[in-house]
Amino acid sequence: MAIADAKRIERPVEGALPDISILIVDDEAGIRDFLQRALRKRYRTVDVADSTEQADQLRSSRHFDLLIVDICMPGRSGVEWVQQLRESGCPSDVIFMTAFADMNSAIEALRLGACDLVLKPFRIEQMRNAVQKCLDNRQLTKENYVLNRHVAQRESSGLVGSSAVMEALRTTLSRIAPAPSAVLIEGETGTGKELAARAIHRQSGRSGAFVPVNCGAIAPELIESELFGHIKGAFTNAHQARLGLFAYADGGTLFLDEISELPLPMQTKLLRVLEDGAIRPLGTERDTPVNVRVLAASNKKLDQAVSEGRFREDLYYRLNVLHIQMPPLRERQEDIPELLSHLSTSLATELRQPTTSFDSAEIRALQAYHWPGNVRELKNLIERCLLLGMSPTQLAFPNRVRDAEVSGYPLHWRLKQVELTHIEKVLARSDGNKTRAAEALGITRKTLDRKLRSFESSDDDSSDDSAD
Repeated sequence: MAIADAKRIERPVEGALPDISILIVDDEAGIRDFLQRALRKRYRTVDVADSTEQADQLRSSRHFDLLIVDICMPGRSGVEWVQQLRESGCPSDVIFMTAFADMNSAIEALRLGACDLVLKPFRIEQMRNAVQKCLDNRQLTKENYVLNRHVAQRESSGLVGSSAVMEALRTTLSRIAPAPSAVLIEGETGTGKELAARAIHRQSGRSGAFVPVNCGAIAPELIESELFGHIKGAFTNAHQARLGLFAYADGGTLFLDEISELPLPMQTKLLRVLEDGAIRPLGTERDTPVNVRVLAASNKKLDQAVSEGRFREDLYYRLNVLHIQMPPLRERQEDIPELLSHLSTSLATELRQPTTSFDSAEIRALQAYHWPGNVRELKNLIERCLLLGMSPTQLAFPNRVRDAEVSGYPLHWRLKQVELTHIEKVLARSDGNKTRAAEALGITRKTLDRKLRSFESSDDDSSDDSAD
């Protein structure tokens, strides 16, 4: 029977499982028709083949998630066929059927990685249960892989900050999240590019996992296998077949961090995957379709890398459908108090250390610093403060702040900021005694009270403005 004669039935009812396709291979027409009618009510696509030869023809034109195969058939047996598929790198799950069960059949089925062995004659509920168990195990394998990959990571609650630039960023992320389009996230190191990618995924409604990978942290000779997977023997030390990160992200989101570090040959292969929606595991000659949304990030300007010939122009435009620019911390210094509160609380819990607070002078000192490492640098500083039980100014904190303590104040500070910081330091040295502090400052107690009230009023006004 030719491919054109093979009957494909797609479930027309609402709620069909997306992208689940099944191929039934059996030389008995009654079994094929019985299973096709029963399974079409629950699964999206059900194809049938009366021999392994016809099954090969069907597989040459499309991918099947699950193969339901009779063990004993004229010519090439189901076991021989599946063994050849495994050697060629076929990732499809398999359920064997047989009317002549014995221990050798069961052992061979297990050796080939079959999900189940169903004895004929069977009730349709037996087969439905076997299919569902197989698909559940497939999903569980993906989820376990992702969880193991992130076992040492603690996912942040999200992007922190109430500044206008952060509110605008959150609005943009929410708006683009439901779309399937690729997104390019650019920004300096430590600005939270992965947090933005996770926020997009959380709001996307995609059922699959969020799978991050740092392109710069993988050896160039391994990155193709890491992304697309490989079959046994595809290269030295490939002792067993392995799925790639694209397969684990199927139905979800793949986050390619530091995309600018991807070697040029891999850029070509990534472009083909983005255009075709299919991957080719290393060592195979057949494509496997995947449903993956790709988010890419770079701390370097990709357009400049394109002009310098270090990044493919066509890949750049394929990734840069939607563009997000992460703001550096120095451009949203009003978020530092909120970041201090959030990070000190979360890190204290994680490190099992008592929480710490920061006085207004310390906060202003932190706001005065330019933060080349952005939020990541701030997080590292808070972690050191908690572990050592010291304040930022007691640590070997940024040279700019330390030098200010010795030689004066940063030149970009406003006069009111300098005056308030100096008054607070004198008050602290006077143990909070305002009379002694006023004497040390060379002003009256009344003048000191007036200045403090003025500073408090100014802070309140600033808070009201930022809240609006």
